[in-house]
Amino acid sequence: MKILKSYNVQIWVGLKDQYSDKIYSIEDVRKICDEWVNNIKDCVIITAIEFRYVDGDEVGVIVRYINYPRFPRTRKIIRNRALKLAGILMTELRQYKVTVTTPYKSYMLENPFL
Repeated sequence: MKILKSYNVQIWVGLKDQYSDKIYSIEDVRKICDEWVNNIKDCVIITAIEFRYVDGDEVGVIVRYINYPRFPRTRKIIRNRALKLAGILMTELRQYKVTVTTPYKSYMLENPFL
């Protein structure tokens, strides 16, 4: 049995294109994540979600990183990889903002191009 300190990071991203009526699919997210994990030899977890907010709602996903005991990584490596992937998802899915959460902090990335 392998045991190590737990650490997880979540990327929270909506799927509604901010400049059109287009709604991206979880399959679009899978393609982006597949390319990412194949390039850096990593693993993420994708979960479909629904955001509910004042006067609105939106479908989205949570993309998660964990400290997997088979391939342990430092918190910094996990966090930095999640932040890089969040930026890619934000750009590819045309989002204004994407949130990344850790057990200790929340980061809000903002897209300067939208």
